[in-house]
Formats: sequence, C-alpha cells, structure tokens
Amino acid sequence: MQRYFLQEDDFEDKLIRISGEDYHHITRVMRMEPGDQMICVINNQQTALCEITEIANDTVVGTVIEWKNETQELPVKVTIVSGLPKGDKLEYIIRKGTELGAAEFIPFIAARSVVKWDQKKAAKKQERLQKIAKEAAEQSHRTVMPAVLEPKTMDELLLYSDAYDYKLIAFEEEAKRGETGVLASVLRGIKPGQSLLFLFGPEGGLAQNEIDRLIRAGFMACGLGPRILRTETAPLYTLSAVSYQLELLR
Repeated sequence: MQRYFLQEDDFEDKLIRISGEDYHHITRVMRMEPGDQMICVINNQQTALCEITEIANDTVVGTVIEWKNETQELPVKVTIVSGLPKGDKLEYIIRKGTELGAAEFIPFIAARSVVKWDQKKAAKKQERLQKIAKEAAEQSHRTVMPAVLEPKTMDELLLYSDAYDYKLIAFEEEAKRGETGVLASVLRGIKPGQSLLFLFGPEGGLAQNEIDRLIRAGFMACGLGPRILRTETAPLYTLSAVSYQLELLR
C-alpha cells in the first residue's frame, strides 16, 4: 500500500490534506480516486490507514480510518557521516541507507574530499537529498523519515557528536591490521534507545590528523572485515550489521 509522509499542518481532527508533489503522485502517477486507501505517517510519529474522500484541483482530502502501531525502525539511532564523495555516491548512500534504517545523514567536509559543497547551490542540493530520503522511506515502509543535515566541518562535527552514546570511525588501516573486535563489541553492548554515530571517509580515506582529532574526541577506529570497502559500500555494510545484531538476533 502506498505511503506518504505528512507534516503536522497537513492533519487536523482525523482529516488529512495532501498537496504539492505528493498530490501529483497520488492523482497522476498512482491514479487514486475517492475510496482508495493509503498509509500516512504524520509528523514522523503516528501512522494511520487513511481513505481518500475528495480530490480537488490541488489537494487530496482524506480521513483516518485506523491508527496503526508499527515497529519498522531500528531499536537504536544510527547517524551516517559521509566524507563528501564524488558523483552521485552521496545520493546512493542516502537512498540505500534509508532502506536499511539510518535515522540521519551528515555530509562531512573531509580533507581529502575532492568534491566541494557549492554554497550557491546548497539549499537546492540539500532539498534534493531530503527528497531522496523521503521517497526511500516511503518505499521501504519506514515510520521515520531520516533527516539530511547540512555538511559539517571537523569542528562542527566534533561539537555535534557530543550527544551520542557511541562514536565510530571506519578506518581501512585498522582493517589491514586485522582489527575485528570494536564494531562487534559495540553492537553487543549498545542498548535500545541509545545512539551511534558512524563516520566514513571519502575516496582516499581520512587523513591521519583527522583520525587523531576524532580519537581524542572519543571516537573509536574500527575495521569492517578483511576487505577494503568503497566509500558508498561501507555505510551499507555497517547498517546491515546493526540490523542483523539488533533485529534478527534478538
């Protein structure tokens, strides 16, 4: 069943109103009509089965039939921090990372990032990335739409990371040395409701001075198995490991 994320302003007294791109998707792509049903997630909190009652020129009106109690989210908050990669890799990370349960994405301005974030196009770029997260969350039946934050510098990231219970760095040198225990230990110890921030470097990895600063700030460096993973593969490997340990084994 089709799913849409709504803001609090779109809902009042069991009535929902949908406009904009979602209106176009409902009426032109899905060709829904009054009487058709869909799932609406309201303000990233409540999920409801809704029925369309009216389709106006620019608004779909519906009513809540049943509130649903869904548990599609990972039991811990996972934030993916990605050193700005080349091409469309960040879009890929956000799309697939959303499907795998990430709660938040932060682009990171790393020393070895070839791509530079164009401030003149920043708002439009972030809007596109947030749209990708929204579409992926709807497709994968999430009950929370991940947030895509503005890119952060090292100083900004260190300040932001203070609120997290666990902070890890995927570091290929640790993998080369055969390190295998840090991620496994964290996943065994993390409790439902806690938070994990995981940092991945861009192509070329993180510089040693970046690693040193992060470790001084409480991050732990870890390997992701014996193979070296691409910058767009490593976050998905990690999210899969989180899901396996915290959802399939419990």
